[in-house]
Amino acid sequence: MSKVSMVIAGEPCSKANSRRIVKSRAGAPMVIKSKKALGYVKMFHEQCKKMDPLLDGDLSVTIKIYYKSRRPDLDESLILDVMQGFVYKNDRQVKEKHIYWGGVDKENPRAEIIVRHL
Repeated sequence: MSKVSMVIAGEPCSKANSRRIVKSRAGAPMVIKSKKALGYVKMFHEQCKKMDPLLDGDLSVTIKIYYKSRRPDLDESLILDVMQGFVYKNDRQVKEKHIYWGGVDKENPRAEIIVRHL
């Protein structure tokens, strides 16, 4: 397979701001994904059919992200993480990234993704 294309509806959140600190049952602090990040992961997995077999080898990923507003920073990290185990085995396989600001689309925020073998 030379190319996989998909469009995932929804606005991805920044990975840097997608964690929160909670206390474990033992009272120790632990870091977990925020509700917004968990919601995006769930939405992504509902829209993306798990590939069988997963892509292997070195990959190139092109992502064009359309946000609801101009405020968010361009951040593809969470998208690469959620594709792990669904599109490819590990995000360390991604050796080349092309990330683009698609613009503002208040009605249809989304990520347009193309994954290719190098």
